[in-house]
Amino acid sequence: MDAFPAFFPLAGRKVVIAGSGEPAEAKARLFAGSPAMLVRIEGPEALLPGAYSGAMLAFIADEDEGFCQAAAAAARVARALVNVADRPQLCDFTTPAVIDRGEVVAAIGTGGASPMLATMLRNDIEQRVPEGAGRIAALFRKFQDDVRDRFPELHARRAFLREALSGAAADAAQTGDMDKAQQLFRDAIARGPKAIGKVQYVAGRGPADLLTIRASRALAAADVLVIDGGADPQVLAMARRDAERLDPAQASADHMAELVRSGRRVVRVLAAAVPATEAQALAAAGVPVEVLAMVSA
Repeated sequence: MDAFPAFFPLAGRKVVIAGSGEPAEAKARLFAGSPAMLVRIEGPEALLPGAYSGAMLAFIADEDEGFCQAAAAAARVARALVNVADRPQLCDFTTPAVIDRGEVVAAIGTGGASPMLATMLRNDIEQRVPEGAGRIAALFRKFQDDVRDRFPELHARRAFLREALSGAAADAAQTGDMDKAQQLFRDAIARGPKAIGKVQYVAGRGPADLLTIRASRALAAADVLVIDGGADPQVLAMARRDAERLDPAQASADHMAELVRSGRRVVRVLAAAVPATEAQALAAAGVPVEVLAMVSA
């Protein structure tokens, strides 16, 4: 990873756009409808550090190379983070191609190397992000404290949220009926999660691009990873960073059964075949087991 992606809260923050012409207008359109305090400056004013006082971000966009260099220097004196359009060598950060669904924002960046590629990838991904995704996120934000109070244990909270994401409240939010969604979510919090966990076997020998979509989603949703030695690091990189990680010697079938009964999802990352004895013991204990094969090379 050559550049670290980060999201800056915009409410109450000052953002300055310096310059004129279409490049400056394009930067301004990034903030249409945002809660940021947007300030537009151009000409000699843009070369004064005071014009950027209190700004979190400064975007410099102009055809004049000298103007861009001087404006960027002035903004840095004011301790703003600087982006200069089409001049990555002058940038503290680059602007990604953005998918905006309100509370849900996805961004694809190339470090300024190929904005066109980022735009193409955005168009592909945008079709897979439902229009109502932001409303679902807003619903979850509204009840964040209630969920934390009701489910103080992290694994129980995750089990509830996994279920809620595919439940009736999320469906109502997706269609825009937020009153109904909120009532359904309150009811769901009161009931608690119904689903128990499971053990999913995922081929971990790689390469990662041969994993099925179901296998990659299992890794992303895992609460606990039980990892064989020799598992491909690129496969493991698809899992959540905060998932608990165990060696097979630490996770007998009985221990995995206990984890599942507590509502956790366990992903067994294999470097070889599914251990038959282990799978049989899990089945005998009534643990839901799923084997996720790789696609053919």
